[in-house]
Amino acid sequence: MPVHAVGGSFKAVRYEGYGPGGAAIVVDSVTDDRHRTGTQVRDTFLKYGGNLGAQGSVSYLFHIVGLMTFPPGTDEGRLMQVALEAGAEDVVQGADTSIEVLADPVEFETVRAILTDRGFIPTTAAVTERASIATPLSGTAGELTVRLLEALEDLDDVRDVYSNVEISDEVLARI
Repeated sequence: MPVHAVGGSFKAVRYEGYGPGGAAIVVDSVTDDRHRTGTQVRDTFLKYGGNLGAQGSVSYLFHIVGLMTFPPGTDEGRLMQVALEAGAEDVVQGADTSIEVLADPVEFETVRAILTDRGFIPTTAAVTERASIATPLSGTAGELTVRLLEALEDLDDVRDVYSNVEISDEVLARI
């Protein structure tokens, strides 16, 4: 349903496409001019070596989850026990030893409250979209993808950008 504002109505519009190296990218926007926003998103994809896809071309790779992250050094064993008892679906350790707790979006607030009550304060906590498979990138494709994601996030009408890209440490160190 459109949101009415002074001067027009705003609509949520989702764009999907591929970045350099084949990374799947979903862009959620809120706009009062679908043509203007679509042109900006398409031009941004093209500028960085990507291309806009058809509706449904990549969104099937993403699912909505409650995601909480905890810093390196967190007691993984204890966190895992408390999180799973609280109703979390999974606990995953990152390459940097940070820990992610995944929860059903409906159970997200309950899991977060229990973890916080038991002394585990998440660094970040949100209901978000997460890719079911990752696309690892390095070199030029990785650099262009990072720049593409940043440029998309900087567009005025864009609210969220999701990607399945995993950028190599070598690329991150250069950027």
